[in-house]
Amino acid sequence: MVTSQRLMQTLTLEPLGGDAFSARSEGGEGRIFGGQVVAQALVAAYATVETFLCNSLHAYFVRAGDAAKPIRFEVERTRDGGSFVNRRVRALQDSQLIFDMIASFQAPAEGLEYQTPMPDHADPQTLPSFFEQRLKLFQSSDHPRGAALTDTMPIEVRTADEQGEIVGPPTRESWVRFRAPIGPDQRLHDSLLAYVSDLNVLSTAMRPHGLYWHTKGLQSASLDHALWFHRPTNFNDWHLFQTDTPTTSGTRGMVRGALYNIDGRLVATVAQEGLIRLRKA
Repeated sequence: MVTSQRLMQTLTLEPLGGDAFSARSEGGEGRIFGGQVVAQALVAAYATVETFLCNSLHAYFVRAGDAAKPIRFEVERTRDGGSFVNRRVRALQDSQLIFDMIASFQAPAEGLEYQTPMPDHADPQTLPSFFEQRLKLFQSSDHPRGAALTDTMPIEVRTADEQGEIVGPPTRESWVRFRAPIGPDQRLHDSLLAYVSDLNVLSTAMRPHGLYWHTKGLQSASLDHALWFHRPTNFNDWHLFQTDTPTTSGTRGMVRGALYNIDGRLVATVAQEGLIRLRKA
């Protein structure tokens, strides 16, 4: 079970010399959660950058990672400029590439300010937790995981979607924040935001089709992921995470997302395409 302490340990990388690092997975069996690898890759890149903050990253999930095995991260210093620096990060298991990312970092700078206004939203304190939604979903379907679920997730999630993951319009609205105190390091706040940026994103593309993660015969996986950091933020505070799906076609679904802090500031934008394939019985 992933707890706040476990996640923080996961984001603590072991230097291997040069610009290479080793990291553990959150544990358990099966595939690695994509947001974990994105966050760890950003931590690895940040280890080679001094005073700049990440402004964007673009990544491909090449192979499914094994949650039982460590990951090796290799950072390439592709460019060091006066205003921007770039890093490429490759994640490997058993010498095979599982994840490839390019990230850009910018020196602090004053400039033009504009954003789309924060959309109308529910108060997070009035919403049920994602844990309560999942528990209701599993228990109503007699899924064996229902009785074993406990609310120890490091990320607190409250959703305005009363129907959970089962069916609905191609949109989702959730409030998210990290449970444990993070401290003042903006790089760690960025890395945790990167972790959350892959949390339940692809399920938005499943909703108009009446699918959810445990639908029989469903095969799903993140294919690529992009994240833009617009403004520094405190991830111990609530953030509104709104996602929508403009299209699903063939076996792929496209999802866009926006993260607003509790004061209504747009702090990040997300885009992801994923595999959504129903296997024939």
